Amino acid sequence: MNDIQKPRSAKNPVRLSNPFFLSFFFLFWAVALWLIPNSLDVMADYFPFSLLGVAGAIFANATGAGGGVVFIPMFNQLGFTDAQAIATSFGIQCFGMTAGALTWCFHYRGGQRELHLWQAFVPLIVVCSLASVVGLWAVYAIGLNAPASLNQLFSLFSVSLGVCILITVYRYQRGREKSRLERVDLLALSAIAFVGGGLTAWLSVGVGELVAIYLILRRFDVTLAVAVAVVVSAITVWSAAPMHFYLDPQAYWQVLVFAGPGAVVGGIFARTLVSYLSARKLKIFFAIWLLIMGLSGLPIVP
Repeated sequence: MNDIQKPRSAKNPVRLSNPFFLSFFFLFWAVALWLIPNSLDVMADYFPFSLLGVAGAIFANATGAGGGVVFIPMFNQLGFTDAQAIATSFGIQCFGMTAGALTWCFHYRGGQRELHLWQAFVPLIVVCSLASVVGLWAVYAIGLNAPASLNQLFSLFSVSLGVCILITVYRYQRGREKSRLERVDLLALSAIAFVGGGLTAWLSVGVGELVAIYLILRRFDVTLAVAVAVVVSAITVWSAAPMHFYLDPQAYWQVLVFAGPGAVVGGIFARTLVSYLSARKLKIFFAIWLLIMGLSGLPIVP
């Protein structure tokens, strides 16, 4: 199939226009809420977190950045402990990044795999996911603590990420995309994903952002870069589930019950948003938002 041909439509069962999926999803969510003691009072207090889940997942799955860049600042403002903020962010992303990853995978199977520019989709996911999971669990296994507090480290990461996104926006030019993975790409991505996995262990975000930025700077298709980052992030956050939900359970479950399903909606809607909005404008807005959030959290040195 020629690269300029229009790919056939994806038959994606995980979509907002699928009545079976919608019925099953909302029925499952309603049953879960009904089982909560004092469910009406809990809904009144925590339902706004559903909107937070939607917003975080849209940003995450439309840009390749983890949803933690939205969740962590909010949880810090609400007075969560560092452990609660990280564990709850991981839990929400298990919902939202999974929905987004499935949506991007169906997008790939529905026609993109026939395009020349997407031939590296599966190899990229395999290499980056393996390295990321190893990096994440290396941090857990040796008990390597973050070099700074969650707020300071996250602020530094946000500023750095915002700057890098702006660089990719203004450096990236269409018409020069590459599709072939070279040995240097495999080596670089293995190292980048390993470091990103370690950052994700500390911040609940990191690997998707680093992978996406590298791929864009190396002139891979920007949509491919976002899709790979989302899938790798989903695999990474699920690999951390035993730590945050069994070995050291710290997640704020009332928030998770509302924000998690909201993130599913956002994760599914994100790919549609990318299709209709300018990815460039979306990235610029997101980068500016990251810079504002990051700079506001940095300590002011007199």
